[in-house]
Amino acid sequence: MHRTLVCTPTYNEALNVQPLIDAILSAAPQVEVLVIDDASPDGTGGIVQSRMLKDARINLMQRPGKLGLGTAYLAGFAFGLQLITIDADLSHPPDRIPALIAAADGGADLSIGSRYVPGGAIQGWGPGRRLLSGTANAVARSVLGLRTHDCTGGFRCYSRGVLEFLAGRPLRSSGYSALVELLARCERRGFSIEEVPITFVDRRHGQSKISRQEVLRAVATVVRLAGRRE
Repeated sequence: MHRTLVCTPTYNEALNVQPLIDAILSAAPQVEVLVIDDASPDGTGGIVQSRMLKDARINLMQRPGKLGLGTAYLAGFAFGLQLITIDADLSHPPDRIPALIAAADGGADLSIGSRYVPGGAIQGWGPGRRLLSGTANAVARSVLGLRTHDCTGGFRCYSRGVLEFLAGRPLRSSGYSALVELLARCERRGFSIEEVPITFVDRRHGQSKISRQEVLRAVATVVRLAGRRE
C-alpha cells in the first residue's frame, strides 16, 4: 500500500472545508489530508487548525496570499507521496477516492475522476456552464491531441513517479489552466491514464473561482502548449 495524501487548495471555503475533511476520512481512513489555504479571510485556515488538534491525519499549509491553484498543486507534489487532488467546494465526491486509489494500484500512473466517460455525470449546472466546460474539453483534446475525455477536472490521483516528473519542471500556468498543462505533460511523457466515472455536483456554498480572466488564461495556455510538443 502506498501512503496517500489528499490535497485540497482552499480560498474562502469555511462552510465546506470541515464537511469535506470528514467525508474524505470516512471514505478513505488510511489517507492523510493536506489543506493548502491561501490566507482565506473567512477563517478557513482556523477551522482546519482546530480540526488538526483532533486528528493527526490532517495537515495545513498556510500561504501569505492568493497564489493560485497551480502553485498549490506543486506544493502538494513536494511531499513525494501518492497524491490525490480534490476541490474544496464538495463538487468532487470523496466516496470515489477509493476508486481512484484502486486504479493507481492497478497500474495507472494517473487516475482521473471523470465527468465525461460512461457512468460520469454533472448535477446542478445550467446549459451555459455545461456548454463552457464541454467546449473547453473539446478544444483541449482537439488542439493538443489529448486522449483524456475530462481534461479540466481536478479530481486526480498522481503516482509518485508522475509527481517526480512533474516537479522537475516549473509550471507556467497558475490557475485552473494548470490542470490542462499537467495533463498534457503526462500524456506526452507516455504515462498511463485511467478515467474513473464520477458524478460532479455544483457547489452549494460560496462562489465559484472561475472568472472570465481564468477562461482567458486557459485559452492562452492551450495556445502555448500547442506550440510545444515535448
